[in-house]
Amino acid sequence: MAEITASLSIGQVAERTGLSVHALRFYEREGLFVNPVQRRAGGSRLYSEDDVDWLTICIILRASGMPLPVLRRYTDLVRAGAGNEEERLTLMREHQEQVTSQIARLTQSLDLIRFKVGVYEDLVDQGSGAAHECHAPPPSADAVSEDVQRVSLS
Repeated sequence: MAEITASLSIGQVAERTGLSVHALRFYEREGLFVNPVQRRAGGSRLYSEDDVDWLTICIILRASGMPLPVLRRYTDLVRAGAGNEEERLTLMREHQEQVTSQIARLTQSLDLIRFKVGVYEDLVDQGSGAAHECHAPPPSADAVSEDVQRVSLS
């Protein structure tokens, strides 16, 4: 295996990843680095490009809602090397299902928000800001046309 050249300071890694110095130390304490963080003679941390690449993966997985214990397990599996790909696949499939479900919920929320924006745009365009607001959810796609729906629900 090729030697990993560590040459980035904690500040440089923080700047490149968008993580705070505190968060980088937290990730290290939590065992979320695949490779041990290197140290200078004085004890300051040195990171490699591989560390930055791995942190980017961690950031994306966390942003997608992956809990820290699952991310830690995934890191442990990657650190262990070949032979556990089936478990990694299972872990990723489970997370994929959760993210897909989250996207569906967010899409439903966005549909409601778009509907409400349309209602308010129509009210503002009509100059009837004091009109009664309807709190019903948006009509389904097979209902009457959108224009008729906006007028009847406002």
